[in-house]
Amino acid sequence: MKKRILLFFIFMALFSGAYQLGSMSEVNDEEAQAFLEEFEELVKDIDSIGIFVHNTSIALPMFVPGFGVGWGLFSAWSTGYAFASIVAVTPILAGMPPLALLYLSPFGIMELVAYSLGTSRSYILIHAIVKKNPLYPIMKPTIIEIGIMIGLLLAGGFLEFYMISLVQESGFELPGI
Repeated sequence: MKKRILLFFIFMALFSGAYQLGSMSEVNDEEAQAFLEEFEELVKDIDSIGIFVHNTSIALPMFVPGFGVGWGLFSAWSTGYAFASIVAVTPILAGMPPLALLYLSPFGIMELVAYSLGTSRSYILIHAIVKKNPLYPIMKPTIIEIGIMIGLLLAGGFLEFYMISLVQESGFELPGI
């Protein structure tokens, strides 16, 4: 159990690091506008269930043995890149530390925990496969963690949608939202 908790926190740190690297990317105005147009289309008429489905479609592949680690780190980097794109066209956000979005927003923490569960479980599964350990004993915890991930992302989707709605009602416009 101690090893499992340690792996979870290691993958949380790796996810955070990949996100931070993505957020430090240099994004020119043309790239930022192209990203935001694509993003606007993605979030057009999205609701809490839409946010949940989107986040779950990103998180489920993170449980695939081996592949999930790479997918999770790529997802973290691309989310950081998205943040850099938004900052490029919304200078008021330039002073906001990128990791604050993950660690200070309730839905950010929920997503971070969900994604860290997936990537760390991916590592555990590929490690068992490489060591030729039986997979049956680790299937139950894997299924439980998938359930936890779904619960976190469902609650996070509702919370994120609610917070977006509050921001919009206050009159503050974020690009694409």
